[in-house]
Amino acid sequence: MSATVVDRDGSSPRARRLAAGPPTAESRAIWALVLFANVFGLVMILSASSVTSLQSTGSPWGQFSRQVLWFLMGFVAMFVLSRYPYQRLGRWVGLALLVSGGLMFLVLLPGFGVNVNGASRWINLPADMRFQPSEFAKLAMVLYAADLLARRATHVREWRVSIRPVMVVFGGFAALLMLQPNLGTTIVLAAIVLVMLLVGGVALRPLGVVTAAMASGAVWFALREGYRSRRITAFLDPWADPLNTGHQTIQSQVAFANGGVFGAGIGRGRAQWGFLPEAHTDFIYSIIGEEMGLVGSVAVIALVVAIAVLGVRIALRAPDRMGMLLAVGITTWIVVQSFINIGACVGALPITGVPLPFISAGGSSMVVTMAGAGILANVARRGRR
Repeated sequence: MSATVVDRDGSSPRARRLAAGPPTAESRAIWALVLFANVFGLVMILSASSVTSLQSTGSPWGQFSRQVLWFLMGFVAMFVLSRYPYQRLGRWVGLALLVSGGLMFLVLLPGFGVNVNGASRWINLPADMRFQPSEFAKLAMVLYAADLLARRATHVREWRVSIRPVMVVFGGFAALLMLQPNLGTTIVLAAIVLVMLLVGGVALRPLGVVTAAMASGAVWFALREGYRSRRITAFLDPWADPLNTGHQTIQSQVAFANGGVFGAGIGRGRAQWGFLPEAHTDFIYSIIGEEMGLVGSVAVIALVVAIAVLGVRIALRAPDRMGMLLAVGITTWIVVQSFINIGACVGALPITGVPLPFISAGGSSMVVTMAGAGILANVARRGRR
């Protein structure tokens, strides 16, 4: 029987490695940025949804009240995961994959999934709330890839033990996502996987093959379904069908034009009066552009860039490979999803239906993304000083 090695103060090296130090500048910054983004988002959601909430619930506070409840749950998730040793998250990877995959399968079954606009992506919860399992799949994918690439660091350039298992899990998730269908989340998930594999040090040639296959698959799926190809057509020329497929893009750009440099003022925009569909969710950035102008729009981009820079800094200072990969995966997730949403709102990218992290209305997105931010703050607390 081997004895446990302890230092003079009675603590083992493993215990010290798992113990979090005092908050660092990076961990405080993550908390500050995420909380600011959420509070700002709540204000904009109230402005963007008050009219539609009044029509659907009889109260202008309906959507805002639900989002506040989701925010409180997200805050708890972020707080817990910012303190739970991230090195121990590996023991929960199997359960996370099973739960996320099972729930994504469940939404496809009649009687369980909620169909909205032709897509089955949600499960009904009490209090007129819904949960979107595909959001949890992003966190599960990050945890799985980080844990596997950290444990197999010495064999990471052997594609059979690094790329293949990650792609098997991604392929299973992607298949379930495309059955919903949900191409936007699949693209975000693919970006997370590719960046984590690249930073994890896998061989470039097989990674290049995987990247080409993913890109070809995305193009094929985008052109295969009529509604997706119409979105691409609307992206290229929204005025070809201004009252149907091009309507959201045109109204989004009108909102930015109305905002000018300084905006019309919070609550004084016109887009949320029914002119811009999904104003409080996928197109919240357009409402920001109308009500806060170019100044507010650039401020949101600056916020995303700040999170990106901070995430890279945390990854570089991570105490181990697991922490580095977690920081890379979560940062990629937040930044890529943010710019896909912003790109769709300004007309630079086709509409994919992904929310703006921390700011758009959407409870499951907020809770899971805040949980990811908690892990990022966790890595920052344990980072090299």
